[in-house]
Amino acid sequence: MNNNILILAAGASSRMKESKNVEDLSLSEITAANTMSKALISYGKEQRPILDFLLRNAEKAGYKNVYLIIGKQSDTFKSFYGNKTKNNPFNGLLISYVTQHIPKGREKPFGTADAVTQALNQYTHLQNEVFTVCNSDNLYSVEALKALGTTISPNAFIAYDRDGLKFSTDRISNFALVLLDEDNYLIDIIEKPAVTNIEKYRDANGKFRVSMNIFKFNGISMFQYLNNCPVHPKRNEKELPTAVLNFCRDHPGQFEGIGFCEHVPDLTTKDDIQTFKLYLKENF
Repeated sequence: MNNNILILAAGASSRMKESKNVEDLSLSEITAANTMSKALISYGKEQRPILDFLLRNAEKAGYKNVYLIIGKQSDTFKSFYGNKTKNNPFNGLLISYVTQHIPKGREKPFGTADAVTQALNQYTHLQNEVFTVCNSDNLYSVEALKALGTTISPNAFIAYDRDGLKFSTDRISNFALVLLDEDNYLIDIIEKPAVTNIEKYRDANGKFRVSMNIFKFNGISMFQYLNNCPVHPKRNEKELPTAVLNFCRDHPGQFEGIGFCEHVPDLTTKDDIQTFKLYLKENF
């Protein structure tokens, strides 16, 4: 069992902060959305962060060691999850913190590949271990987390059936498609494929597959690709999909796509908060 999970929570939450206020949100929820990490928007009578629910699923899936990759709002995270640098006990988990430092000359973090690189440099033992990486603003299921925790493949990701995601058509059309070979190993990630070419990206079962940024990495094989990840020419960030594709081009047939058909609640804008709350009421 892979016992390690790295949770990406250092992003600037720009789209959440820039989105318009929603009428059915409380003033405190709007204030939190405008000022805090998306992962720390609180919910329920106890006003606990939405991140709690992801951590609960991670614990049920069998993970033990959690590495929260955080940035400027580290004190807020620590007020919920413990003030020690590492191994804070939380519901059967041991939570440690990674600070994603912002390079001089930048205002925002340098992307998800940079975040994981900094984690592996701050906790060097992870360079020789396997670990799961996921977003803090997606609520992945116990089953998906367990699939990455137990697969024998050194490197893998969850390849979601696009039809299982309960988002608007416009939103889904912005998701990149993943191209798998006949044995379900990753070949390519295609951003905004042309409509005239889209049919060739179906998998062996006729499904369009997308990545929701949840991976299993082997530190030994992936560290150099994370550490040397080039900057995306448009978004000016070092991104995990870029590192993954560079690995796949050097090592074809070694990055497994595990098929799943289910919805993944996502917090991107203020519109998502109410939807997320309804999902939690129905499922927790």
